Amino acid sequence: MDIEKLLEELRKNLVTLLGEKYKEFKPEIQKDVKDFLEKSREKLERWSLLLVAGSLTEEEFAWLLKSQQDLVTLKALQGAGLSKIKLNNIKNSIFKTVLKTVILSI
Repeated sequence: MDIEKLLEELRKNLVTLLGEKYKEFKPEIQKDVKDFLEKSREKLERWSLLLVAGSLTEEEFAWLLKSQQDLVTLKALQGAGLSKIKLNNIKNSIFKTVLKTVILSI
């Protein structure tokens, strides 16, 4: 598994996901996504390799991803005054996208 290729695909998919709905914050969103991927890189790589090896199930992988939710700051959208409920919904969409992207890459 090429982690660089996976991270680039994740970055592209997450920016697309968030950039379509919040176009006016796209540069800030790109920074938030980059920060999240940098902070999560080591764990994403380890967990992805375990998933590929069959040492983790998709459910376990999803649970581990959820544990990283606090690393997604979405500073730009928080600053825009989005409610906590909306921010949590966006975070859930982010993790669904990460899960889908990783599973499709194996």
